[in-house]
Amino acid sequence: MLNAALIVFAIAAVGGLVLAAHVLRDRFAPWALSLLHALLGAAGLVLLIVLLVQGAAPQRVLAGFVLLLIAALGGFFLASFHLRKKLPPKAVVIVHASVAVIGFLTLLSVLL
Repeated sequence: MLNAALIVFAIAAVGGLVLAAHVLRDRFAPWALSLLHALLGAAGLVLLIVLLVQGAAPQRVLAGFVLLLIAALGGFFLASFHLRKKLPPKAVVIVHASVAVIGFLTLLSVLL
């Protein structure tokens, strides 16, 4: 289950890089890619919830989940800018990406 979550998050991260590149160049990100990024992130979180509910997950899985959940909340905040047809602050994009990467690496450390 953890492997599947990591794969889903890795794919979401590739989309996130494209989205961030658009915003950092002062361009709106493609809405369809934003939705796919969000759906993949949500799917990864669901996989982690299933793993955590089963009860045998190491503490680092919970820590990674919390970090990725915080990143998801930041993603909702970023999407709110898109809905209002405004570019989000670049600092928020960087913080969102950084928290997500730290969460991903925390999960990856369980396997390594």
